Amino acid sequence: MKLLLKGFRNGLGAIIAFISWLIPVSKVKRGESEQQEVDEQTANIELYQFFGCPFCIKSRRVIRRLNLNIVTRDAQNRQGVYRAELLKETGKTQVPCLKITKGDKVEWMLETSQIIAYLEKRFG
Repeated sequence: MKLLLKGFRNGLGAIIAFISWLIPVSKVKRGESEQQEVDEQTANIELYQFFGCPFCIKSRRVIRRLNLNIVTRDAQNRQGVYRAELLKETGKTQVPCLKITKGDKVEWMLETSQIIAYLEKRFG
């Protein structure tokens, strides 16, 4: 039963991700120097996520709409290094999770609404 539920959830997630991919977003347009500045600011931001997670899809759509160059980390694989890092640093494997590194300080943001509000405020 557990395997069937996992298969259903993964299949549904793939369908949602595909539909999200089909629906275009209007990207923020910036001048070349402004985009380069934004890219430098996002160089130390990572999104830990699962491919088919609806909340992760929502976060990725905001990242795409804001035209942000943020690296995504696959935390779905149980043996994966990113899942282990997420669990070690936050005590959870909850996604989406935004990792913001500022020098030697690291902030972990675990709530979708908080992630979106942060990205909108900083880059919107």
